[in-house]
Amino acid sequence: MAFYNKIGGLMRQSISQNCISNGQVTGPSMFNAVRCMSSKLFIGGLSYQTDDHSLKEAFSGFGDVTEARVVTDRETGRSRGFGFVNYSCDDSANEAMKAMDGQELNSRSIRVNLATERAPRPGGNGGYNRERY
Repeated sequence: MAFYNKIGGLMRQSISQNCISNGQVTGPSMFNAVRCMSSKLFIGGLSYQTDDHSLKEAFSGFGDVTEARVVTDRETGRSRGFGFVNYSCDDSANEAMKAMDGQELNSRSIRVNLATERAPRPGGNGGYNRERY
């Protein structure tokens, strides 16, 4: 999904530069199609009773939700208290973020932010530190 967001950003930038450099607007429908690529929201503070379906229902009033996923513990299957909602349009995601941040969902106050990429984590050599010896 991050790859598509990057591609969308590059396409938006390219189109806006072409419109400015040519001095003409090539058509709002093309710009809107590119502008409405995909936006991902991070939803924190979810109740353990919140599932994918109820998360999608809560956020579908703001636009076309392409995916809603509550992150679960892989061993217990229990919710980890956060999830993600993907919208097909940036405007819908921004509207949902403004309206839902701090609101209650299943008796819990939720936090809604734009999702960001995870920072790379060090490691990967199985706990064996070659530089020590």
